[in-house]
Amino acid sequence: TTTTTRTTTTTTTTATTTTTTATTTTTTATTTTTTTTTTTTATAATTTATTTTTSPNPCTTGALSWNTSATTIVNSSQISSPSGIYFNSNNTLFIVDEYPNAVVWQLLSNAVNVTNVAGVYMSSGPSSDRFNYPQDVYVDASGNIYISDFYNYRIQKFTSGSSTGTTIAGITGQAGSAFSQFNGLRYFTFDSTDTYIYVTDYNNHRVMRYSTSSTSGTNGVLMAGNNGAGNSNTTLYCPWGIHYLPSVSNDLFITNFYGHSVIRWTPGVSSGYFVAGVPGVSGQTPMLLSYPMGIKIDTYLNIYVVDNNNHRIQMFCANSQSGITIAGTGIAGNTATQFMSPR
Repeated sequence: TTTTTRTTTTTTTTATTTTTTATTTTTTATTTTTTTTTTTTATAATTTATTTTTSPNPCTTGALSWNTSATTIVNSSQISSPSGIYFNSNNTLFIVDEYPNAVVWQLLSNAVNVTNVAGVYMSSGPSSDRFNYPQDVYVDASGNIYISDFYNYRIQKFTSGSSTGTTIAGITGQAGSAFSQFNGLRYFTFDSTDTYIYVTDYNNHRVMRYSTSSTSGTNGVLMAGNNGAGNSNTTLYCPWGIHYLPSVSNDLFITNFYGHSVIRWTPGVSSGYFVAGVPGVSGQTPMLLSYPMGIKIDTYLNIYVVDNNNHRIQMFCANSQSGITIAGTGIAGNTATQFMSPR
């Protein structure tokens, strides 16, 4: 998040006291009784001051930088094969554990142990409460959890608190090339209102869009690719990662796993253009990628790419095709400065 808004509220209370005197005379006792009633009315005045601060562009000299070493928050004693992660607004971490655990874990912000929120531990399958190589996860503002289910060829939606999912895309659960089917699916992204989900259809070499409220197997809408595998600007080559940030750009940013590249594509048009990597060329120089997976952009249109086979995270400043390594050493390992095939 680049922009932070802080609101300070000051409340002042003023007390007003009113005194009322009532006199009553009784004729039998010739006694006068005086009753005094006190009423207090509180008036509150509220003043609100709002301060907005914007984080600097990390590509500007002297701006943000990253630590060269990391802190482990969940280790191999709890998870086996993490394939996707998501942080919600409460800093709760959701982790997809691909295989053999085949579940989605939750780690609360102050917790040290994960808990299972979707899937049946160590039990893969096609039923509505199980996965078969789950890949990516997202949690919306209502607490609904979305998971891409690779070998069940579907997107599952778990309403908040439910242990069974509803299929919103890939209703048949079978591999195929129809617009209601997937042939292996990897990562996804959402629009700003969570109305639509955009999915990388890995072996169909395309990106599809579906309604998040669908349950009937409605056909998706083609957003990019579907021209076979390739390294031209009209094709995708096993797309893996995807990010859409409509407040910044109307384009989709997509990683081509076997194409070793990142392509920027306006949804629904016939071609895109490459913004990182050299299509079809794998390598370790700042200009090259090797089997890229995850991707994000920030509000400055800087691009962050998980460079899987180079065991690093690359940042490409806006309009630059030379990457800067912000995490990892480029050598596989398990120290605090290294990755082992990150996604």
